[in-house]
Amino acid sequence: MELLNILRRAVTRFNPRADLAALAFICIALTPGAIATAQAEVKEYALKAAFLYKFGLFVEWPSTAFSSSTSPVNLCIAGEDPFGESLDKVVAGERINGRNVVIRRLKTAGRDSGCHILYIGGSDAQRGGQIIEAVRGSSVLTVSDARGSTSGAGIIDFVIKDNRVRFDIDDEAAAQNGLVISSKLLSLALNVKRRASSKEGR
Repeated sequence: MELLNILRRAVTRFNPRADLAALAFICIALTPGAIATAQAEVKEYALKAAFLYKFGLFVEWPSTAFSSSTSPVNLCIAGEDPFGESLDKVVAGERINGRNVVIRRLKTAGRDSGCHILYIGGSDAQRGGQIIEAVRGSSVLTVSDARGSTSGAGIIDFVIKDNRVRFDIDDEAAAQNGLVISSKLLSLALNVKRRASSKEGR
């Protein structure tokens, strides 16, 4: 409960400086390894839930990714859902670039799934890689939890570093999907694969 209260305070109405500070805070200050293993896993995914929402505040999608100016941002979970109610609580009432956020839980996902942010979890890296390949070239921000498996790596890949939830970013893959990731978010990544062009953020 204390963690969710912290996340609610961190997840505020969009303010670039405040949101960047909140991301930096959950990168550095909250450590899953500081408590018992079962509780650590719950805490880890509560933090990742906050990240998933916050990532969207620092990504620019092409206008063609949305059918209208009022279309929501679809945040999809493909396969097993490790977040439970923590993701719903983090996202409740929040918006990304003026758009409502809708959580969709899917067995699998493809180009026609309508996802804007797509989380692929689970231990099956091959299946995760297949989903990522299926949406490659479409306007989808893929986020994986492949734990070091390159075959399942998304545009953003969660990693655990020094008992902290961190992330790597493949900005070249983002470019292939027509996405622009803010330089502010890139600056918080543990590792960044740069895009070929010089345009790397807004």
